[in-house]
Amino acid sequence: MKPVYLQIARNAIAERIFEKEILDREALIAENPELGQEGATFVTLTLHGALRGCIGSLVAHRRLIDDIIDNARSAAFRDPRFMPLTLVEFDEMQVEVSLLTSPQILKYSTAADLKAKVQPGVDGVVLSSAGRRATFLPQVWEDLPNFEAFFSHLCQKAGLRGNCLEEHPQIELYRVEKIKEGDDV
Repeated sequence: MKPVYLQIARNAIAERIFEKEILDREALIAENPELGQEGATFVTLTLHGALRGCIGSLVAHRRLIDDIIDNARSAAFRDPRFMPLTLVEFDEMQVEVSLLTSPQILKYSTAADLKAKVQPGVDGVVLSSAGRRATFLPQVWEDLPNFEAFFSHLCQKAGLRGNCLEEHPQIELYRVEKIKEGDDV
């Protein structure tokens, strides 16, 4: 993944903060043709190591550049868990862009079978049951490395009981390629 993805995300937020146009989408696509292809991303913002916003797309449905821009702005200004990002926070935030593969349904028979098939730290997980749905990026394994805790929190995020694996929800797995400000690129 290219550092330009981080620049796009940061500039998309800056356009709203400073109320001026910075991004030239067509020029960026001309320099980086993959930005014109459909792609699914998550943009995660952190402030002093703590989550400050995270919004994304599970399925590619628009140009990659548009997905990065919209998800960056949504993470900054429309994540319902946080107030809109401020100018002070903008200067101190760190941006991470994750490019997702298409989620694939995982066939499993029991929670033990699921545990044997899911790769902590590698797999992102989408859990669906009773009309509810939630996902955790692979990065969440860093905070919840225990399978049981990871899935209990994911069930609760979906608005289900913490032991919802007993109800055999649909599980989809995906992988991400991520780039984060401050990482060597």
